Amino acid sequence: MQVVIAEDNMLLREGLVRLLTEGGLTVAAAVADSVTLLTEVARHRPDVAVVDIRLPPTQTDEGLRAAREIRRRHPGTGVLVLSQYVRVSYTVELLDGGARGVGYLLKDRVSDLAEFTAAVRQVGGGGSAFDSAVIDLLVGRHDRADDPLRALTDREREVLGLMAEGRTNQAIAERVGIAERTVEKHCTNIFAKLGLPARADDHRRVLAVLRYLNS
Repeated sequence: MQVVIAEDNMLLREGLVRLLTEGGLTVAAAVADSVTLLTEVARHRPDVAVVDIRLPPTQTDEGLRAAREIRRRHPGTGVLVLSQYVRVSYTVELLDGGARGVGYLLKDRVSDLAEFTAAVRQVGGGGSAFDSAVIDLLVGRHDRADDPLRALTDREREVLGLMAEGRTNQAIAERVGIAERTVEKHCTNIFAKLGLPARADDHRRVLAVLRYLNS
């Protein structure tokens, strides 16, 4: 799996290169700004672009705008954005083109090699990977009486958050301490309560959380 990195902090950029290389991925390019990022993505057509939301020159949302442009120009390239904090507006913008091949992680999680590389592979494979803090904020912001998320039990909300992080049923079972069959039952209940039709598409696991972002 091939990756292009955009991070203006040199030490962090080199750290990301080392982490991903140690994780068995190929880093095709590591750049410091959004303009060069777009150039390198067009040149290498990587599986994933790992992008810091804040890039020069203004250090505001250049990385986010570049990520959206990558999704528009190169739909085959997944985008995993990194940030120091959670902002719902960033998540909504990032998901404007759908939930396939997209992720949003806090930089604190980058230090975990296994977790970080798993997230990159998940996004590169067309899936999604969202930090648990992002999921907590998104799920918690729904407080309307008619919001389907209010119908979920506490356990279902917990399972839903782990689903949206890109975890398998087995991983969820191990994290929560329940049987995998029980996780499957929770997933079935979640899909039913959120009105998601049964189809052979793993991405509805993420859409179960993200479908109501704009509701």
